[in-house]
Amino acid sequence: MIILTAILTGIGLSMDAFAVSVTNGMCTGKLKFRHALADGLTFGFFQALMPLIGLFVGLHFMQLIETADHWIAFALLAFIGGNMIRGALKKDEIEECAVNPYTVKNLLLQGIATSIDALAVGVGLSATMTGYGEALVTVVIIGISTFIISTAGVYIGRLFGGMLKEKAEILGGIILIGIGLKILIEHLFF
Repeated sequence: MIILTAILTGIGLSMDAFAVSVTNGMCTGKLKFRHALADGLTFGFFQALMPLIGLFVGLHFMQLIETADHWIAFALLAFIGGNMIRGALKKDEIEECAVNPYTVKNLLLQGIATSIDALAVGVGLSATMTGYGEALVTVVIIGISTFIISTAGVYIGRLFGGMLKEKAEILGGIILIGIGLKILIEHLFF
């Protein structure tokens, strides 16, 4: 039962990372396996790291996390998405996205922005887990699930990006801003 719960949690947490990976795939000129691997490793790492940090932070600091996580995620995703849209609108001849999603800076920002919710999940796990072994298995499964889903997302994005051509970067920016808004609205109103 613990493994099934961990898999479902991993799939649920990886949906934002999947959407960003799709966007990255749409905005990559010559897609190489290393691009998909970079997304999978970055998102898998942060989706595993944040719940692990949350486990150690525990319920004592939960209110601090909950008051700011949605604003941080929104700001990071809106910044990246806005840069993508601005870059697309400034280009004369569009061949690929002006913003390279595979710089270390952009990958780190994306990884952090999409995994902040996982920090709160880790805090919740600290209250329900019976031991560190159970928590560690859960965190590893979350990371592996996100790795697989994000890696696949890059290829799915490339497929759709090829169909959309010059509109891919604008759509990608809108998607990232939309994910940020979704996170913000969920935390403020639900």
